[in-house]
Amino acid sequence: MKRVGFVLKVRQDKLAEYKKHHEAVWPEMQDALRRTGWHNYSLFLGDDGLLVGYVEVEKSFAESLAGMDREPINAKWQAVMAPFFETLKGGAADKSMVELKEVFHLA
Repeated sequence: MKRVGFVLKVRQDKLAEYKKHHEAVWPEMQDALRRTGWHNYSLFLGDDGLLVGYVEVEKSFAESLAGMDREPINAKWQAVMAPFFETLKGGAADKSMVELKEVFHLA
């Protein structure tokens, strides 16, 4: 497994609504994430809108993202989520994730 961190920025005026959506992520979306190799996936949200994601992937982050790209439910989820983010490249959050380089890990 490869550990991956990434960042995005949620609009400040949408923080509460963004959190609400993530209290009940669609079961079909969760199934698609599992099918495409997303494990131990967590999102952390700061009061300023900084969103930090952590996920463990089977091969690579790019491969897991590509797998989700082939899932019809992902297109629906990304369309719902797009208005919550600042400055999306490519119009969807999953196309705008900035992957972070791991610099330390305590096992």
